[in-house]
Amino acid sequence: MSQISLRDGQNSPPEKKPTMGMKSWWSWKLQEMKASKHSYVLLAPYMILFIMFTVIPVVISIILSFTYFNMLEFPKFIGWQNYTRLFLEDDVFLIAIKNTLLFAIITGPISYIACFVFAWIINELTPKWRAFMTLIFYAPSISGNVYFIWLMIFSGDRYGIANGLLIKWGFLLEPIQWLKTEAYIMPILILVQLWLSLGTGFLAFIAGLQTVDRTLYEAGAVDGIKNRWQELWYITLPSMRPQLMFGAVIQLTTSFAVADVSIALAGFPSVNYAAETVVTHLIDFGTTRFEMGYASAIATVLFMIMVGTNLLVQKLLRRVGE
Repeated sequence: MSQISLRDGQNSPPEKKPTMGMKSWWSWKLQEMKASKHSYVLLAPYMILFIMFTVIPVVISIILSFTYFNMLEFPKFIGWQNYTRLFLEDDVFLIAIKNTLLFAIITGPISYIACFVFAWIINELTPKWRAFMTLIFYAPSISGNVYFIWLMIFSGDRYGIANGLLIKWGFLLEPIQWLKTEAYIMPILILVQLWLSLGTGFLAFIAGLQTVDRTLYEAGAVDGIKNRWQELWYITLPSMRPQLMFGAVIQLTTSFAVADVSIALAGFPSVNYAAETVVTHLIDFGTTRFEMGYASAIATVLFMIMVGTNLLVQKLLRRVGE
């Protein structure tokens, strides 16, 4: 469907950048930077903090991943030995990779779609009800006692809520050790992670829906849009691409970096490493064994997986509304 009438300036041809030599290009770039110097001054505090606490640690971690470093001796360069050990000798890491990918594949898309669907529904309410429902849905992600509640539900004795109800209804004769049985650990952790997923991405979607220009819906009706689904695809989603991108990054990062829920519910380590993830494996070698070079290799692998997945998601989101 054509969107010519929905976006300003879409009919204008793209600007052609003038062809210039390297020297002329640098002169033009310096002039552009001078014209925007106030913006650079305002960005400077954030950029300095970002470089100091994000870029530099990532670079140092990548460098340390090629060394043997035990926190007591100076790092010793060992080349690719950490990565060779990681993929060829560390069976627990392979279990962690499998569990992490399972978490990401299930909780990532489901929580992302759930965040948007709930935000879309809540956005249609009156302001007072919208604020109340936003608080209700967002509360689990900031609750401090959330794991205590789930430990009560899946307690392994007869007093556990799940066991008590199933025995009362006749489905069980003896209580199940939910968090000590390999077959049940991952489904329970995925369920809890989904329940916790309505967090920052959910708030971003609520904010994005509030900023959609209502006149676009009127223009869409003139342009041939006939129902709410077409409004959603051709107007709502393209208008909130920044929020969609932000929500995707948040949900993917959360799904790949899962650790707290595993440690709180299944223990550290879990039974036969059934709930081991890349981050819990990283915590094991980084904060328990102090093999910082090996831990840096684990962090680098996780970093590369996250970057690749985020690039793929960004490419897919650019097609929204086409």
